[in-house]
Amino acid sequence: MSCDIIKTYFPNLTETQMAQYERLVPLYEDWNSKINLISRKDMGNFYEHHVLHSLAIAKYFELLPGMKVMDIGTGGGFPGIPLAIMFPQTRFLLVDSIGKKIKVVKDVAEKLDLQNVTAVQERAENINDKFDVIVSRAVTQLPSLVKWCNGKLRVTNDIEAGGILYLKGGDIDIELRDVPKNWKRKSTSITKWFKEPYFVEKYVIHLY
Repeated sequence: MSCDIIKTYFPNLTETQMAQYERLVPLYEDWNSKINLISRKDMGNFYEHHVLHSLAIAKYFELLPGMKVMDIGTGGGFPGIPLAIMFPQTRFLLVDSIGKKIKVVKDVAEKLDLQNVTAVQERAENINDKFDVIVSRAVTQLPSLVKWCNGKLRVTNDIEAGGILYLKGGDIDIELRDVPKNWKRKSTSITKWFKEPYFVEKYVIHLY
């Protein structure tokens, strides 16, 4: 299991960033031995299926210094942790309702010295704050995600300001159709940036 795939697609990473990405595997292997975060079989594809998948958002949209980003249903820290490494000057709030998962996120962030990450055990709809960008990875149907995000974005209807960036696979047309009409929408196939077969029929969906 090699971190080289990250370097291939992001050749300008600093030594610090590469070291942080490399440390992810032993940290998650250790936690995985205690709680079932990632299937044992899938750990062999950790960088492709979890880290690189998360970083499709970085290929699509640059998270600027000072931006506030919320990761809804972060689970073990995806896409939030890989994005926080990629954008160290961006502030991230990683949210999940399951306490043991947030415990993992806090530990990983602390061990990697990710001072731009805060993690809380909470339901997303109960977060009382505004963000430039909200990210998530396949936690629910798009219409439900939109409901959770209502009132939590600083700016809407401006593609450059941010909005919701959602990683989702499969047949997304029905979900996109059911998103309220006041949301603009754009979907981009991840194969635009990453050539691995795993990313076929996987998308970055942008709602704004």
